[in-house]
Amino acid sequence: MQVDWAGGIIPYFDSITGEEYKAHLFVAALPCSSYLYVEACTDIKQENWLMWHVHAYEYFGGVTKVLIPDNLKTGVTANTRYETQLNENYRELVEYYGTAIVPARVRKPQDKGLVERSVGFSTTWITAALREQKFFSFAEVKDAVSERLVIINTKPFQKRPGSRREAYLSEEKEFMLPLLKRPYEPSVWKQQTVGNDYLISDGLNKYSIPFDLIGEQVQIRLTKDLVEVYFKGSRMTSHKRLDKYSVQTVIKPEHKPSNHREYLNCNADELEKWAATVGKYTEEVVKHFLTDGSVPEQGYKACVSLTKLGKRYGKKKLEAACERMLVFSSSPSIRTITTLLKNSKESEKTVEFSDNSNKYDITRGAAYWRKADGDR
Repeated sequence: MQVDWAGGIIPYFDSITGEEYKAHLFVAALPCSSYLYVEACTDIKQENWLMWHVHAYEYFGGVTKVLIPDNLKTGVTANTRYETQLNENYRELVEYYGTAIVPARVRKPQDKGLVERSVGFSTTWITAALREQKFFSFAEVKDAVSERLVIINTKPFQKRPGSRREAYLSEEKEFMLPLLKRPYEPSVWKQQTVGNDYLISDGLNKYSIPFDLIGEQVQIRLTKDLVEVYFKGSRMTSHKRLDKYSVQTVIKPEHKPSNHREYLNCNADELEKWAATVGKYTEEVVKHFLTDGSVPEQGYKACVSLTKLGKRYGKKKLEAACERMLVFSSSPSIRTITTLLKNSKESEKTVEFSDNSNKYDITRGAAYWRKADGDR
């Protein structure tokens, strides 16, 4: 099987904004029958490149013994006269299916003649044929390409009997390796250095790993549904991958250091509800704590400390301290709020002492004592 990206693109538009997008075409061709598989995709990144190989095998109903790609970075890292270095993800795919990759030689167009003819043919019979149509979703593009593919593969040959599909079934099908019961799930490997929040990212969402890996370089394997983290060849943890359109953080309790586990039962909603019972300034402080870090959990410790201050000094005094804090700074801290509460308490003691000066009928003024001193 020979594979490549077609040169042409198919534009489609957002039905609401009118913004234009581009759909690319992946082309796979079988050498003897010229049987084709063509699929539209939103980009030419590695995940699509790998997945469309799987789709091609499923479409053909079998696996070819040899796979010939062009020298694309999505598949081949280096291809010299001495050796071929495959991309790690591409190597994983071919090992899974038990096929062999023989990249087209650099500057040897005869090695990829069929796929280039197939790319040209696909561009003419698909891209050009759809040029006059206007699409308002990627799904519409995919359906149109699939319809054109059926026409191409069942169209009678001009110089010999039959069609591409008929030639495939009679000449090539029996030589295909059988499909595996479970199709290969494409993966992408990334390398990241673990930050102080012991989180790694799939590009959008964040996932926790054991905190003792902070500062280390880890390898991340991403599939459609799974995130796996490896360190020095050993798998350290895994997470179910979140939807690529969400922006969330997943933290496993066992990944936290012991001083963080104290706050496992905390909940951002509950903390905000508590703050609302104290007052608007306390609410503002709590919201700051919950949003100041990479994830809300990083603010739980400060919020819990604030609730303890509320129990110790009372909600009214805590609210007053938070108000004063926000006058001085837009970045409140537990230390400063605690200091304000302590100072407030000391001031009350001074006032209380002053108010109690006549408690025991000590009413004689300074003049009396001067007189008494003179009489002695």
